[in-house]
Amino acid sequence: MQDPKMQVFKDEKVVVIKDKYPRVRYHWLVLPWESISSLKAVKKEHLALLKHMHSVGEKIVQDCPDFSTLQFRQGYHAIPSMSHIHLHVISQDFDSPSLKNKKHWNSFTTEYFLESQDVMEMVERNGKVKVKDGTNELLKVPLRCHVCRRELTTIPQLKEHLKTHFPR
Repeated sequence: MQDPKMQVFKDEKVVVIKDKYPRVRYHWLVLPWESISSLKAVKKEHLALLKHMHSVGEKIVQDCPDFSTLQFRQGYHAIPSMSHIHLHVISQDFDSPSLKNKKHWNSFTTEYFLESQDVMEMVERNGKVKVKDGTNELLKVPLRCHVCRRELTTIPQLKEHLKTHFPR
């Protein structure tokens, strides 16, 4: 968070950094300065912060040079890899050498990836985020193209297939 070379935006509430191991062409993390360990720790009082994080993510996307040609999503991993809440802002091309295994793929293309809008609605409605039981098992499901739903057996096959949807 502190490395200025990785920062692309900051204000009094959040900092946006480039993901150190991007799984897609454009992969940013929006992190609040406030210490919130995970989605399980989110309460209704955090709703304004979640909305701010989302709007900052939208701004980052709009400033992206490929904004008009790529689709983007914003969301959270149901079970995060680091203990500080962070919003992923990702392009949908999955064109990256850092995308190496099924777990990487499934963490962004199954319900393991909770859409930012859905998280905000959950907090607004219930005052907390509920992660479904068995969510971790989603990391093990077969590889499936997120565009056409075709099942593929290996990451190299999947990456080759994705070129049909996202030519460079």
